[in-house]
Amino acid sequence: MRLLLTLIFFVQIIAPATAKKRFEWTPALRTAYDKTLSLRFVEAESDLATIRRNDPDNLLILHVENYLDFFHVYINEEVTEFKKLEKNKDKRLEIIEKEGDKSSPYYLFLQADIRLHWALARLKFEEYSTAFFETNKAFKLLTANAKLFPKFMPNKKDLGILHAIVGTIPDNYKWTVNWLSSMEGSMEQGKAELEEVLNFAQKQDFIYENEIYVYYAYLMLHLENDNEEAWKIINKADLNPAKNPLACFVMANVAMRTDRGDEAINILLKRPTGKEFHPFYYLDYMLGLVKLQRLDKDANIYLQRYVDNYKGRNFIKDSYQKLAWDALLHGDPQGYKKFMNLCKSKGYTIVGSDRSANAEAKSGDIPAVELLKARVLFDGGRFQRAYDVLKEKKVSDYFSEKNQLEYHYRMGRITHKLGRYAEALNFYHTTIDKGRDSPYYFACRSALEKGHILEELGRTKQARVAFNLCLDMSPDDHKTGLHQQAKAGLRRLK
Repeated sequence: MRLLLTLIFFVQIIAPATAKKRFEWTPALRTAYDKTLSLRFVEAESDLATIRRNDPDNLLILHVENYLDFFHVYINEEVTEFKKLEKNKDKRLEIIEKEGDKSSPYYLFLQADIRLHWALARLKFEEYSTAFFETNKAFKLLTANAKLFPKFMPNKKDLGILHAIVGTIPDNYKWTVNWLSSMEGSMEQGKAELEEVLNFAQKQDFIYENEIYVYYAYLMLHLENDNEEAWKIINKADLNPAKNPLACFVMANVAMRTDRGDEAINILLKRPTGKEFHPFYYLDYMLGLVKLQRLDKDANIYLQRYVDNYKGRNFIKDSYQKLAWDALLHGDPQGYKKFMNLCKSKGYTIVGSDRSANAEAKSGDIPAVELLKARVLFDGGRFQRAYDVLKEKKVSDYFSEKNQLEYHYRMGRITHKLGRYAEALNFYHTTIDKGRDSPYYFACRSALEKGHILEELGRTKQARVAFNLCLDMSPDDHKTGLHQQAKAGLRRLK
């Protein structure tokens, strides 16, 4: 009897301390993950509740729950919801640390991935310092995990994109990163890691397959300046825009950024709108924008739908600016003034496009119609139509310094895309010469694009000069993004 009681004592005391909870992608959990990434949140929550009851020792439940919270916060941009769901982060991390199997490669990876999701969410609410330190902590965890499990592909997925981003931080910010964090890496390193994961995903089952296609496409787009490869890669992913609003967003976004305005419209018109999907009003904004870029008469319907329904923080000012542009382009100057007044009073100035919209509204300057029409057509990839708008104009037709600079800049961008590089370089040179000390982004962007042309032509030394010139300028708008692209250009030239 004494022996039996002793055995029971050891089972009760020792077993709980040694038996750790596991990390396993069960079929049920994979289904919940897929539903989460399809924005079928109610179904995903129901599935997760069932899994919690039937499989409570599987800590990957926390991983999918975190995805669910992240997409709620990232899509809705509501402060109250953010503060409420943020509390789940520390609870999940504590459970994983205390109860997770430390011998699993998911043990450190999950802690890092959860932190990265919340770092990204914090940017929506201007919690930049916390986001930075959260990312640094995630970087340390991923780096440690890479030493323990060098072939663990989910780890390379996150670490690859961080290495690539860190490698393109402009020098004037890099000292801060070096001083406050342990983050380091290069674009080449990050690209190689993502390519390794991509090759792995193409040969065998990989839960994060679509994520890695998206990451790699965006790396090609933003850091490698390779639009065609970005479009090619995203079309290799198993993304169905007719059944998944998030897939619709990704594919339309890449289409828009690779000068495929008509394809973006076709993708967005396929988006699912059933009650089973969480509302994603940003797709209305995107559709209104690409229709404006084609000068469609119904663009205002979708932009208005966005500002009427969306309760978040970003792209509100930008939407009112685009509604104002739409009115001006259709011969309604009073409508332009009405929407620009709303632009001043509504929304926030967190993202660059909202800051630009707000600056235009406050300036009171009404855009020159031909320059505006050429701009929206160009942004939609309709380069010849944009050129036809401006080909009969001369810089002397414009009186303000801004409009004269913009004329040279627009003609540079248009002739660049039409493959008329000699003309484009001349326009870019004039824009830089006349606008390098102005607050507008035209000269800085011209230096960047001049670098892209020279890089393509193999004139490496001159391309470096152009990219460094871009880094030397500090426009009021888009500075960080332009500098990051210039830094990426210099890295490529190495």
